[in-house]
Formats: sequence, C-alpha cells, structure tokens
Amino acid sequence: MTHPGSDNEGIRLQKVMAAAGIGSRRACEKMIEEGRVSVNDQVVVEQGRRVDPAVDVIRVDTMRINTVAGNVYLAMNKPRGYVTAMSDPDGRPTVGDLIADRVERLFHVGRLDADTEGLLLFTNDGELAHRLSHPSYEVPKTYLAEVLGPVARDVGKRLREGVQLEDGVVRVDSFKLIDSNSNRVLLELVLHEGRKHIVRRALAEVGHPVQALVRTAIGPVHLGPQKPGKLRVLTRDELAGLFKLVAM
Repeated sequence: MTHPGSDNEGIRLQKVMAAAGIGSRRACEKMIEEGRVSVNDQVVVEQGRRVDPAVDVIRVDTMRINTVAGNVYLAMNKPRGYVTAMSDPDGRPTVGDLIADRVERLFHVGRLDADTEGLLLFTNDGELAHRLSHPSYEVPKTYLAEVLGPVARDVGKRLREGVQLEDGVVRVDSFKLIDSNSNRVLLELVLHEGRKHIVRRALAEVGHPVQALVRTAIGPVHLGPQKPGKLRVLTRDELAGLFKLVAM
C-alpha cells in the first residue's frame, strides 16, 4: 500500500483512473482537485499521489472502480437447456462451452438450473464472486416466472410472509403480477435466497408450478435485450454497484 508523498513507489493516481476508463488524465486530475476521489476511504485532493492498483481501493463519487489489470467481469444470458458448469460428464451442453474461447480462467457466480435462462455473471475476481454468492450479503435477484393462472390475490402476501419448504421457510422480497393472458400469468419475484430451485419450489408450494423462468437481474446488473448465449462486459456503474452491494 502506498502513502501520500511517496514519489518512488506506485503509479500516479490519475494514470490509474484513466486506465480504468474514468476519463482522460486531465479529467481525472480535475476530479481529484474537486475532492471526488478517495484512496482507502481517505479523500485525495493533491496531485501526484501514487497508488498500488492491486491493493489500494479507489473510489470516484463514493463508487469503487476496478483498477486490477486482468480482472474480468462479464454478464451472460444463459440459454435454456445449458448446465451451469464448466464441463459435464454426461455430455450435456454447459455454460463453459459458451466461454471456451476466453483466455482467462473464469468461473460462474452462483447457478441457474438447466431449465432456467437469464442473467449469469462470470469473473476471475474470487473475492467478489465469494461475496455475491454468500447469503450474508443478501444480494437481490429478480426473476420473471410464467405460471398457469388465475393467480389468487393472496399469493403475493403468502410469499412475502413466507412459505414452508422441506428445507426451511422462504420469503420473497417483492412480488408483482406483470401480465395475464388467458390462463398464462407472468410474475416478477425478487429474493435474495440462493437455495436450489428456490423460485420453482416456492411457486409450486402456493399452487403455481413454473412453466418458464428467467432471471432478469442480480443487484444493479440487468439482463436487458441481451441475446441468449451472448456475453457482455459489465459497465463501470454496474461493477461499482456490485462492489457497494457486498461492501468492497
């Protein structure tokens, strides 16, 4: 870790910021002058501060930026029918097949079952992956579920208050009826649980087995119009939002 006034070690702060895509060096110098930049939670206003990008935590407007060269953060729209694994002994298609051309050693953050499609994150940042997966950080995940209708008015209340499953109670953070067409109903559920098949089991318990399921968001990261099987790099704001969510 470097310290103010250290001219012989580290890299100039504005150079690190520019390399992270924050802006030109001059723009980064202006941000420093305006007191918008902190290093290890201490606001920096002097130019020439040197930092170690692999160790020091740099924030712009309180949002952490990625300064570690080689760290990769990706979002995939996992297609239905793909196993969340890097390989499968039974020869089934896996998400590993979809990132086989990446040179980095990536791992998926959490899982989606084979019949569920939607947002899946990949990274080589082990600490972020661990925190996003750990239940103590209560990372919210949003799902769209298609079920057979009609759906009784008390279903959302029951799910918010909690339903008993064989491995304990599950409660959703929010429940919303998005669309109803004939006997097909589209529901949006947000929950921070990560137990296996938790959305499917919860909806089955209230009498509405899932017909189709898509994860549309993980915290501040949204699936949007991304096509099945495609990868994209997380935006700076998305990554900063994930760091904030898990207190990094």
